[in-house]
Formats: sequence, C-alpha cells, structure tokens
Amino acid sequence: MEDQKNQTTSAADVTPKVTGIGGIFFFSDNPKETREWYSANLGLETNDYGSSFESRNLNNPEKIDTLQWSPFQKGDAYFSPSKKEFMINYQVQNIEGLVAKLKENGVTVLDSIASYDYGKFVHILDPEGNKIELWEPA
Repeated sequence: MEDQKNQTTSAADVTPKVTGIGGIFFFSDNPKETREWYSANLGLETNDYGSSFESRNLNNPEKIDTLQWSPFQKGDAYFSPSKKEFMINYQVQNIEGLVAKLKENGVTVLDSIASYDYGKFVHILDPEGNKIELWEPA
C-alpha cells in the first residue's frame, strides 16, 4: 500500500526540480575515433550522436528514461560560454517553473526555453562557470 502511495505521489509531483541525468557530453580531439574506440572496446552501440542508455523509471516502470553520452569536437561552441571540457544534461520536471525559480535566485539563464519533438531545453551556468543543459522530455 505504501508503494502505491509513493508511486501516486511521484506521478502527480510537478515540483520544479532535477529528476535525473539526461546526458554526459565532453570534448574530444577526434569524436569519431572516440566513439569507435568506445564501441570496439567497451561495447557501446554508437552513432553520429554518441550512445543512448535506456533504463526503467523506478517510480513509473512503464516509463523509459534515456541518458545520452556524446563526445563533441574540442572547442565546440555548444559548450560556450563555459571554458570547461564537459557539460552535463539534467533531466527535469516542470522546466518553466524551474527556470522561474532559477531567475528568482539570480542564476544565469543563458537562453529561452527551446521546444523540440523530444522535449524542452534551456541552458544555465553554475557558480563555477559550468554550462548546464536542462531537459524536460516530451
């Protein structure tokens, strides 16, 4: 009974927050060779965008979550204005509410929320200057 209550509460929860990791992106001198190495040596199924890892959501087993792993060409402008060699994508719920909360807290929001068939995205900076991508799946 407690499990059903937790699942119901979780399913109805619309609190603006991070719910998981949506992606790990990093610079590479040669992304194609890096993808091929990970495929040949670690068994990752890769394509031009990297590799996708799927898992079941513990609170909603019918839902499949995805984590995207992808090497980017060193210096790719997608990471700007951050000078770091990595970027983490966090999966979120209620991206509009979260962006409003972040702005209230003085967080640097780099762009407007962009919508695509596969979800909504926005980029922010943490206090260390790391660019963070927030993603609310469709």
